[in-house]
Amino acid sequence: MRLTHAQEAMAAAVEDQWVAAALETGPADRAAAEAGVREAYRLAGAAVPERVFWLGSPRAGAAAAALVSGAAASGAEGPQWLAEVEADLRGQGWVPGESGGASLRRRVRTEPWAAARAMAAGELGTDGWAQLSAAAGRRAWSLVMDRVAGRLRLRLGEDLAADLPAELGRAVRSQVLDAIYGQHDGAWLGTFEAADRLCPEAGLMTGLAGLAAVARHSGWWWAHERVAILTARPTLLARDNVGRLHRGEGAAMEFPDGYGLWAWRGMPIPPELATELPRLSVERIRQEANAEIRRVMLEHFGYDRYLREAGARKQDSDATGTLWRLNLPGDEPLVMVEVVNATPEPDDTSRIYWLRVPPTVRTAREGVAWTFGLTENEYQPLVQT
Repeated sequence: MRLTHAQEAMAAAVEDQWVAAALETGPADRAAAEAGVREAYRLAGAAVPERVFWLGSPRAGAAAAALVSGAAASGAEGPQWLAEVEADLRGQGWVPGESGGASLRRRVRTEPWAAARAMAAGELGTDGWAQLSAAAGRRAWSLVMDRVAGRLRLRLGEDLAADLPAELGRAVRSQVLDAIYGQHDGAWLGTFEAADRLCPEAGLMTGLAGLAAVARHSGWWWAHERVAILTARPTLLARDNVGRLHRGEGAAMEFPDGYGLWAWRGMPIPPELATELPRLSVERIRQEANAEIRRVMLEHFGYDRYLREAGARKQDSDATGTLWRLNLPGDEPLVMVEVVNATPEPDDTSRIYWLRVPPTVRTAREGVAWTFGLTENEYQPLVQT
């Protein structure tokens, strides 16, 4: 099957809807999510869970899963948030030592996904499925899984390793692997819904109906034989213009129970760094030993401001601009070209721009040429705009 332009446009529209659901913030629709859980169990041929527990974040959900599965002991020594998770479970009727049974992730999520994929590939053919996956899944996967869910999963593992005693940390981190991603599963559900619209007689979404309902209405969740653990969606999700987690004055992703992920242009950063960013100084940046964190500081502080205040050396100047160089301890030198916009602003002033270039650049013209993918000799503009 070869998709028409109209069919590709339909697939892209479906993808947009699922991306919006995947990035939704605010309270979960608990009734709708729980109905989706029961449907997912039914479709998997499993008895519906006896109880559903709600927790305030994926961190709390992973800890709750460790407790109800017996992977972690009740009353284990740990941080205050862990005690709050156990108290929350008790408040919802869980009795310490009571087992929720084995994980059903494979039956509830993995097998239905594989069955639907095989059915879709059979209906559309290899080329048609590949074309549909590009039209209704490639952008969603990048925006949701690569830039949000993947970052959250990575940071969650690091936080659990840092917060919990070694054995307990391993037990709770293992539950992260058993998570069903709820709203973040929208990154792939959109492709199957688009396939279902192309081949309505095949019923491609039938086996995924429960998963889709949970994904529309809640965050990450865990499926066990006797209980299901659902978690809240974020209360805040801050991203930059290309979809990366990004916020300088607080957590870029916040959950109702206080757990959050601090990030700058997609890079997770320690919470204490986020509180420092508004009051950075040249000396503080110079003292930072971690090169990646120093780059975050420089982006927030402003490369041009740092060059001015840190005493950068003028290396070259010509008609194209001025090349500045500043050595950074433990990192490559900061080299930037200062250029003036050739087209005046409405008030007849000319804006100054700073272009970061490789440390191998030796002249301003070479630096400007590099930004256009040209060599210094190739860069000979007749007219500048």
